[in-house]
Amino acid sequence: MAAKDGGEVSSKLVLYSYWQSSCAWRVRFALNLKGISYEYKAVNLAKGEQFTPEFEKLNPLHFVPVLVDGDVVVSDSHAILMYLEEKYPQRTLLPADLQRKALNLQVASIISSSIQPLHMVSILKYLEEKVGPQERLLFAQTNIENGFLVLEKLLKDFVGKYATGEEVCMADVFMAPQIAVATERFKIDMSKFPTLSRIYEVQKALPEFIAASPERQPDAVH
Repeated sequence: MAAKDGGEVSSKLVLYSYWQSSCAWRVRFALNLKGISYEYKAVNLAKGEQFTPEFEKLNPLHFVPVLVDGDVVVSDSHAILMYLEEKYPQRTLLPADLQRKALNLQVASIISSSIQPLHMVSILKYLEEKVGPQERLLFAQTNIENGFLVLEKLLKDFVGKYATGEEVCMADVFMAPQIAVATERFKIDMSKFPTLSRIYEVQKALPEFIAASPERQPDAVH
């Protein structure tokens, strides 16, 4: 079938996902924004399905998400988002303005490399075993708040209705799931970050974001 407004979809994309993964949430959100249909294949991280030989062929790092588009296999949410931008340019997530484009890429990089990896379950489990549950939570909260402080400063002169202007862009795709996880799982007080908090109130009302949310996924446990 053909994707809307350009970008040929030869067959339905397959997304290997886990309902609680914020990284997979980003990709689900982006696919919804672009109007691209996909097949959802659940990988139960809690049961260790990411370590099966079948999944290891797709991603030797044993992480979700993984996107399969015909013969192309892409793992890592940041790489997947960049692939989608190139292959399916409809409803672009990167603005034409170079400064704002660079800002979106910077926000995406900060979240995917300097915030989210520091509260991965494997990292926090290791910390809990070594130093206890209180240090585990404090470590996660400290790193999330440090990252949010950077984003708050970075976006204050560019923010519009959304993170970098009046359109939903890649920064929003990375930010919204991260803020959701920060508030719900790690009890971050968003009043410390008024810019991010205001943006998130708009982001979380988007139908594409709601449809991508963990509780809406077929493998969700309620």
